[in-house]
Amino acid sequence: MGQDGFFARVYDVVEQIPAGMVATYGQVAALAGRPRAARYVGYALHANPRPGEIPCHRVVFADGALAPGFAFGGPGAQRRLLEDEGVAFRDEGHVDLRACRWPAGVE
Repeated sequence: MGQDGFFARVYDVVEQIPAGMVATYGQVAALAGRPRAARYVGYALHANPRPGEIPCHRVVFADGALAPGFAFGGPGAQRRLLEDEGVAFRDEGHVDLRACRWPAGVE
C-alpha cells in the first residue's frame, strides 16, 4: 500500500468527522485501514492538501490532548476552531472525549 493511497483514505475519514466532534489519530488510522499507523495520520494531516476543507483540527491524541504542532496555527488555533464548533474541554489542553468523541469505529 502506497503512502498516497493511505493519505487519501485519511482525508476521506477526517472529512466525515462531524462538526462538534473529534476523533483520535489511532481511530482515524483504524478507519483508514491501518490501525497501527496513528503517527502516519499525523504526517498526512500535516500535509493537508485542502486546508479549510479537510477538518484536521478535529483530530486529537488518544488522551484528548491537542496537537502541539498543529500545522495551521498551533494548539491555540486548534482549540479556537474546536470551541467555535461547540467541542467541550476538560482542561486547557484536552478535549472531553466522553462528551464529543465521534463514535465511528469505537468499541
